Amino acid sequence: MSFQIRDAIPADIDAIYDYIHALAEYEKAPEEAVLSKSDLNQSLFGQNPQVYCLLSVQADQVTGIAIWHLNYSTWMGKHGIYLEDLFVDPKYRGQGHGKALLIRLAQICVERGYPRFSWWVLDWNKPSIDFYESLGAKAMDEWTVFRVSGDALTKLASQE
Repeated sequence: MSFQIRDAIPADIDAIYDYIHALAEYEKAPEEAVLSKSDLNQSLFGQNPQVYCLLSVQADQVTGIAIWHLNYSTWMGKHGIYLEDLFVDPKYRGQGHGKALLIRLAQICVERGYPRFSWWVLDWNKPSIDFYESLGAKAMDEWTVFRVSGDALTKLASQE
């Protein structure tokens, strides 16, 4: 059965929200997905959205999501795309939905002159790593991701 890739619309919030939680569950961190549908709606469809979502859809059923935003390279002086979340319903995996979402994001990069398309993947997620490598993606193993959040963020912000 064929499917299409399209931009999300406000009526898709429930499906997007559910897939974000399914991804958090898959990544063994369901307690970290604390967003509300209102937060998500504001981020994607508010007055000045800075986050975007593509969907794979088959027979009016959302089968997968790709949530993304722009990043920026000071060295290149250009924006790129950062893929925040990619999730395809397990029932539809292996049918090209994830690949089609990635292809569409790559097309947006090329159309807009963005030289980079990047994302993170958990070290233990071998099926995804293999999939991404099959598409030509390269692991940036020489970089270490840092994050400040929660109490550490509040403490850092309170310093003079």
